[in-house]
Amino acid sequence: MSLLISRRKINETLKNAALAMALIPFRASKIFAQPNSNLRAWHSYPFALGVASGMPRPNSVLLWTRILIEESDYESAEGVGEPLTVSWELFDDETLKNCIRRGQVLTDRARGHAVHVKVEGLNAATNYWYRFNVGDAVSSTGQTKTAPEPNQNVQSMRFALASCQNYEAGEYTAYEDMLTKNLDFVLFVGDYIYESNTSQPNSKRTHTGAEPQNLDHYRARYAQYKKDPFLQAAHAKYPWILMWDDHEVVNDYANDLDPAYSGVEAFLKRRAAAYRAYFEHQPIEIGPLLQSSYESSMNLNDSYSWGQLAQLWTMDCRQYRSHHACSSPGKGGGRVLMSCDELEDPNRTMFGFDQEVWLSKGLQESKKLWKFVAQTTEISSTRISSPFGKLTYTDAWDGYPQARRRFLEDLRRTNANNVVALGGDVHMNVAANLRLVPNDPASPIVASEFVTTSITSPGLGQSSTGLIKASNSDILHMQANERGYALINADALRVTCEFRTTPHPAQIGTPFKEQAAYTVETGSAGPKIRSDST
Repeated sequence: MSLLISRRKINETLKNAALAMALIPFRASKIFAQPNSNLRAWHSYPFALGVASGMPRPNSVLLWTRILIEESDYESAEGVGEPLTVSWELFDDETLKNCIRRGQVLTDRARGHAVHVKVEGLNAATNYWYRFNVGDAVSSTGQTKTAPEPNQNVQSMRFALASCQNYEAGEYTAYEDMLTKNLDFVLFVGDYIYESNTSQPNSKRTHTGAEPQNLDHYRARYAQYKKDPFLQAAHAKYPWILMWDDHEVVNDYANDLDPAYSGVEAFLKRRAAAYRAYFEHQPIEIGPLLQSSYESSMNLNDSYSWGQLAQLWTMDCRQYRSHHACSSPGKGGGRVLMSCDELEDPNRTMFGFDQEVWLSKGLQESKKLWKFVAQTTEISSTRISSPFGKLTYTDAWDGYPQARRRFLEDLRRTNANNVVALGGDVHMNVAANLRLVPNDPASPIVASEFVTTSITSPGLGQSSTGLIKASNSDILHMQANERGYALINADALRVTCEFRTTPHPAQIGTPFKEQAAYTVETGSAGPKIRSDST
């Protein structure tokens, strides 16, 4: 709801605030403030996409909004000056009486009018509230939280694991349930938007516009998603930690190759547009790399600590991976194969070798009790037995078996204990053992895995999941017919994963329930069903 403030208050804010450049590395050229650009009266509410925070560190957090300017404001007598000066305020009380930080940033059309503010010098493990204003418009109020100090003795942590929110497939009611859970943060592991448009007549909602191919198209798709009230509420309530998968660009892309074989140059230009739009719409600090081809690369993998209790790594499974094995001529993307010698090539990688080394070093050096590896899909095998042999889906980790073995062997070799892998993508809840040799009882369990179902995207049928589970004894729980998220709790004794779900398709008013709950005990790899689980 729009909240108007007086011009006198705006003038006081402008007089006492210092100008700061926005943290957006897209343009090397400087931009200069326009006089009175913050004094205009808006015809359309410019904060229609909401507010968000992310990247929670012990002494800093990243604040985000994007000014959405409608044609009525561009065509008004006042016009819209470029660049815009956007003011922000940070409070340490929910009543917004004690402002402890304030400032201004500049944004312009080239940046999509996105605003990124890294606020530093904050207290650890502390709740803050924030808002933005431009002209006579004030944004909704967001709440955020900093991480504990690295050496702090943290008793517990709680976060939501989420993935795959196809706008057309249902309502984002999972976020409504999250709002009641008093989370430390939301961990989103991919498919924030969907690029494709469904032709199914039973779509619950409809994408506007054609499949995005350029920056304007991707901006429009994000704007449609960001207007969802449940999604906005979850961004405004909690800081988010984010990783992308494939639908933020195009389904099943691998590195510089898309399934349509558009050609490297054409696809990298599309990837550059998608990555830039992703940055413009998320609470993250660094955007596409200027030195990369067409600005089509962006470093999103990161590491976060939560006191002495836990460390979390976010891993990119798309940008650096090897192309799909044994692809059909002139076609990329995943496919189901009976046999493929290329699968066993040791030079094939899911993370990219630089990212593999970075993760290995981080796990080896970490002194935290729990080590969460957040990547975008299911690591445990989902190969299906048939009378003629095993069927392999090449877009999954089964399509990169040597990369999976390197990751798990490294855990065993370095004695990295209490490792919990987290994933999404497959539109089903999964609890599984991770062994050096999948499904071999003689092979040691070196880590535990939890995969969340989708926020809305439809899952496999029960017959398919039944075949997968029957063929893979490492999978302890698999259910794909419900939508939702995973609620993760960690303390000194255990990690608990509660699968929170509602029937598919997700509809407003349908309640959420516990589908199942599993625990991982300290020092004992492998999930166990919680004794009181429903």
